[in-house]
Amino acid sequence: MSVETEDLLRELAQNAESVCRHYLPAGRREGSYWMVGDLQNNPGRSLFVRLTGPTSGPGARGKWTDSATSQYGDLLDIIRARTGITRFPELLDEARAHLGRPQPVLPHVPAPRKPKPPGGTPAAAARLFAASKPVAGTLADSYLRARGLTQGGMMSALRFHPKCWHRDEGESKPVPRPALIAAVTDGAGALQGVHRTWLAPDGEGKAAVKTQRRAMGHLLGNAVRLTPHEGILVVGEGIETMLSLTQAVPGLPVWAALSSGHLGAVLLPEGLQRLYIAIDRDPAGQRAAERLSARARDAGIAVQVLEPRLGDFNDDLRAHGVAGLRPHLAGQIGPEDRQRLFG
Repeated sequence: MSVETEDLLRELAQNAESVCRHYLPAGRREGSYWMVGDLQNNPGRSLFVRLTGPTSGPGARGKWTDSATSQYGDLLDIIRARTGITRFPELLDEARAHLGRPQPVLPHVPAPRKPKPPGGTPAAAARLFAASKPVAGTLADSYLRARGLTQGGMMSALRFHPKCWHRDEGESKPVPRPALIAAVTDGAGALQGVHRTWLAPDGEGKAAVKTQRRAMGHLLGNAVRLTPHEGILVVGEGIETMLSLTQAVPGLPVWAALSSGHLGAVLLPEGLQRLYIAIDRDPAGQRAAERLSARARDAGIAVQVLEPRLGDFNDDLRAHGVAGLRPHLAGQIGPEDRQRLFG
């Protein structure tokens, strides 16, 4: 760690309460700690930031712990989580701006004639989504149908790009490959990122590459909103998993969080009454469901976990078909929703 970074961390620690008030405004001071629900700034008392003590070493101010997840870190981690900044130099710039420090003077570098737009940002994600086309009749449609999913062509959150750049380990240059593109949006419906699944040339499966999926943009707290929600919502990990639920129960409102880590951090919509969490049968998915369940119950939302027979609900769909998956789900849906959804 550079001397300048250590100095910046010390000054952040000296101003720990100011940092918390700015980046975690849903919390409040309680004695020597700032208490808040989690890194997503939800109300609660699970995450606590030390506001007193030395500026470094054991018991240092600015250190935080989330008792619900066993995560811990420093004030730079909080700033990273709340801003979505991933590049360390830009994170330091954000910290300097909060403290009112001048930005370092960099040596002059002539600007390129045609600056390339940055990748990995919501703006870059929006450009990729706009350059894609509807799924119906494309290789993406073939891919989904091969997995028993016939409704992908009707989902506005899903699109297809015939030549989406992909670079795998060991490749010196990116290669254009067909890809299923999914929009990651926030609570206001604004596109914050995209998820890419690269496909085989015939669309019958994923591309024969090591990294078959990759996301870009701001994902934390957001999701692929496949169908509109009302008073109930079903949230799970994978796109294919959640499409499997709508295949079996048309009209079911579903979101895909894309990973177990993001499942536990999804920001739930206001006015939600009942939440169903569609888990994958692995320890990471179950832990994420526990975190999301705890947050939902703290907000007064009723929670029910939906469990597949096999690894995930797409495995169930392909093994047992709609005729087998539908009654399995009906037995797990609460009586308040069963009649309306299963008639």
